[in-house]
Amino acid sequence: MEVGSAASDCADILTQLPQAVAGFHSLVGIAAASTAIGDFLIHDDISHMSNFHATSLYMGAWMGAITTTGSIIACGKLAELWNISFLFDSKPLQLPGRDIANVGMIGGSAAGLAGFVMTNDAATAGACLGAGTTFSGLLGFHMTASIGGADMPVVITLLNSYSGWALCAEGFILNQPVLTIVGSLIGSSGAFLTKIMCDGMNRSLTNVILGGFGTESGAVQTSEGLVHTELKPEGVAEALLGAETVCIVPGYGLAVAQAQGTTAQISNALTEMGKTVHFAVHPVAGRMPGQLNVLLAEAGVPYDQVLEMEEINEKMENIDVSMVVGANDTVNSAAETDPNCDIAGMPVIQVWKSQQVVFFKRSMASGYAGVDNPVFYNENTDMCLGNAADTLVDIYAGVKEGAQ
Repeated sequence: MEVGSAASDCADILTQLPQAVAGFHSLVGIAAASTAIGDFLIHDDISHMSNFHATSLYMGAWMGAITTTGSIIACGKLAELWNISFLFDSKPLQLPGRDIANVGMIGGSAAGLAGFVMTNDAATAGACLGAGTTFSGLLGFHMTASIGGADMPVVITLLNSYSGWALCAEGFILNQPVLTIVGSLIGSSGAFLTKIMCDGMNRSLTNVILGGFGTESGAVQTSEGLVHTELKPEGVAEALLGAETVCIVPGYGLAVAQAQGTTAQISNALTEMGKTVHFAVHPVAGRMPGQLNVLLAEAGVPYDQVLEMEEINEKMENIDVSMVVGANDTVNSAAETDPNCDIAGMPVIQVWKSQQVVFFKRSMASGYAGVDNPVFYNENTDMCLGNAADTLVDIYAGVKEGAQ
């Protein structure tokens, strides 16, 4: 009982990890901004402050503010606090002239830095620091709110980089080399990971920052006039028993339902019958890098069963049944077929090429990116609607019964 409870607690922590990471980033930002402002206030005569120290102080407050406000918005989006504020909606905020506003706030921040470094007057320096910190905070709010749900994994890594550079500036302010080194490592690793995530989505960082997905209407509206077919858990179990090769594609919905344990049990039961089972993990699946890989490892899924997107796409035509558990955007064929789609060009797992596809979803609603998925309505696709935690238990029972 205690072991099961501990496993459940671990799974719950992993599910909430993206929100927790975003919240932690906001604390780092607050600490950096507070340290910078506090350091400025204890200087009675700023004329003795070197340009390097002044620049570090200003950048510490600037990076701290943008990290704090950006992380708050990201945390709200990840926690789906849409009923509290429109800022937390998964769809990108589309204010008129948003790019001009961003450029204006960046320009104001640069002007504030120049004024802060060049002046010897404490009142003027304070005004410049206050203006720069305010512009930075507004920029963090606006830029993160303007990023769509599908780009949130990139936002998490970007905020991680921001928090690192804020910590680095804090180290310079306090003359603490350890803080500077640690901040540099966090900032650079976050930047590298952001680049990797952008490559995995076939997106440029500039496009992510300047608006995210969801800024145009796709040419294909699959939810209108098309009919999907549904399959009960016993039907899914029968399909799995008749298959020789099975591919399981997990998404964030699997984490929310905490169904990784049952999914692993189904995989083990099929493997014991001599069937081949693969798990396919998209580079940006989940709400932060590597979240689903950790969940599968926690459930005991063998590492050699987990394949990258490129590996599984080469095998997909030989897959008998693909089970898509709580994923949508990472298996959306519109990314390849509709140039006007909001996720056009994003590499996806080509589940539609397998002999049969079964989607596990609560409803027919679109995914976190707000984009319709034409695969739902293919002839070889069935929907198993409901709570995956319950439907997968029924499927496991059917598989075990069929094996006897």
